[in-house]
Amino acid sequence: MRVIALVGSSGTGKSHRALLVAHEYGADAIIDDGLLIKKGRIVAGISAKKQATAIGAIKTALFTSDSHAAEIMNLLKKDRPECLLVLGTSVAMVDRITSRLKLPSPELYLNIEEVASPGEISKAQKMRENYGKHVIPAPSVEVKRRLSGTLADPLQTFLKKKYPQPGKARHLWINQTVVRPTFNFYGKFFISDLAIKHIVEGSLHSFPSIVKVQHIQMDSNSSGACLSLDLIIKMEGPLPPLLRAAQKAIKDAVEHMTALHVIKVNIFLRRIIIDEKNPDKSLK
Repeated sequence: MRVIALVGSSGTGKSHRALLVAHEYGADAIIDDGLLIKKGRIVAGISAKKQATAIGAIKTALFTSDSHAAEIMNLLKKDRPECLLVLGTSVAMVDRITSRLKLPSPELYLNIEEVASPGEISKAQKMRENYGKHVIPAPSVEVKRRLSGTLADPLQTFLKKKYPQPGKARHLWINQTVVRPTFNFYGKFFISDLAIKHIVEGSLHSFPSIVKVQHIQMDSNSSGACLSLDLIIKMEGPLPPLLRAAQKAIKDAVEHMTALHVIKVNIFLRRIIIDEKNPDKSLK
């Protein structure tokens, strides 16, 4: 396995440039802030950006936990990428990561100044200093699964290749995610049961067949949230398409309005009204 490294101080845009560097130097996997990313998927690891403190984030990025390091090493042995890109704030940090994961020493150390202009680096630093925003080089759908409860927004970037091949495109579209890590918050945000109730009810306003929404419950953990609710509906057509559409509407609304990744939506039909003029004529 070949190993290359991208080095730059915190907030200079390493993660933002990681996918482009991987593309240009033939790396098919990336190690960044505790995560192993391959082909746009987070395949293993724990994100440093999910840690409660800056010290915890550093320890995660350095794979100080035996189980964390073992997970990455086992997956690398199984998948055997031809070339691995390792990101770090210094050569010493990259060397600690490769040593901890029992990887070959990098054959190439790239400096962020070699792949980004001074203006681009300055812009990245301002975004970090003023807004506390970080980039994860993976699509938001992947990030939300791993970092449920962390504010995450999709970022599509059009980056210019440094070494474009003749006859090939000079730019590369890259799907990434912007997050505000836990350790950057000045406080914590909470989502009340009433807020979830209003979001769920609002998401179902466009369904005339749904008469009433009851007993909305949400169970959440680090992987995401599971929602359960009861419905009273009018019989106006086939039920499976209606319920699938309602599930999707609820999932989309909750994920859009909160930072949560919704794992599943359980809908229980408490009552089906067959004759609207005679509500007592129903199935329970």
